[in-house]
Amino acid sequence: MDIHFNGIMFVVIAAMLAGCEQPPPPEEPYQSVTDVAGLMRQVLEPASDVLWDSAGSIMTEAGEERLAPTTDEGWLVVQQQATVVAESGNTLMMPTYAPDQGDWVEFSKGLVAAGKVAMEAAANQDEEALFQAGARLYSVCVACHQLYWTNAPQAAE
Repeated sequence: MDIHFNGIMFVVIAAMLAGCEQPPPPEEPYQSVTDVAGLMRQVLEPASDVLWDSAGSIMTEAGEERLAPTTDEGWLVVQQQATVVAESGNTLMMPTYAPDQGDWVEFSKGLVAAGKVAMEAAANQDEEALFQAGARLYSVCVACHQLYWTNAPQAAE
């Protein structure tokens, strides 16, 4: 009788365990609409260019030309594009884009941090802080490209 009872218990427990299998994870609610190169080219690069083109100065024949915005509206555009940089960093950490959870995530966090600094600089209309944020952003971009952009165009020697 013990053998029969143990056999029945085994079948019951096996059936219960089979019913406890975890369902597959739900699909992510977001849908990527481009690859990393497209995100860089169409979103991150244009936003970064606005930051870089809005900080520091250039020398012209007429003398030094400050690049910082001169109106509240101009600073707002810089703040908006800084937000795009920061959120692009968050987007690049999504599994769809991230090739790994190591350096890639750290560089992406660097984009978030640089974007946040630039957002604050633009909100405060602080030219020097915006320049520093642009330098920080440039450093993150260069470091990431050195590691991940293996098909970068090579300069002519």
